[in-house]
Amino acid sequence: MERTLILLKPDALQRNLIGQIIERFERKGLKIIGMKMIHVSDDKVKEHYSHHVEKPFFADLKNFIQSYPIVAIALEGLEAINTVRVITGTTLGREADAGTIRGDFSMSQSNNLVHASDSAENAQKEIERFFDQDELFEYKKLDFEAVYSSEELEK
Repeated sequence: MERTLILLKPDALQRNLIGQIIERFERKGLKIIGMKMIHVSDDKVKEHYSHHVEKPFFADLKNFIQSYPIVAIALEGLEAINTVRVITGTTLGREADAGTIRGDFSMSQSNNLVHASDSAENAQKEIERFFDQDELFEYKKLDFEAVYSSEELEK
């Protein structure tokens, strides 16, 4: 099983979309292995958005992500990273496909409700950045036998 990180940004909280967004991942059959609401520290913002620190919009991005709490969610499932990225849609909300989170609820590039890990390497780093080991849970998800074939579960 593959793991990935989702961050529900302050606009998701303020627009009362947290439940609807989580429901999409659950309905797809992904397993929540960790979830918490947090304020993002300065150090964590700089680490998470290190590729944007020198860009002119970084101050606005930092202010936005720290404006209200976010919800961090670690998910697990077969090909979870790609699956989550399909569900979230492209970064620019107004160009995202209808039926995706951003396509249905977002118009913005930055206020686009959700961050989703883009690779296995980044997913691992991001999960470790936002969760301690004791905040991630291993458990049998009873509906996995209905979500996946027995052949897929054996992988």
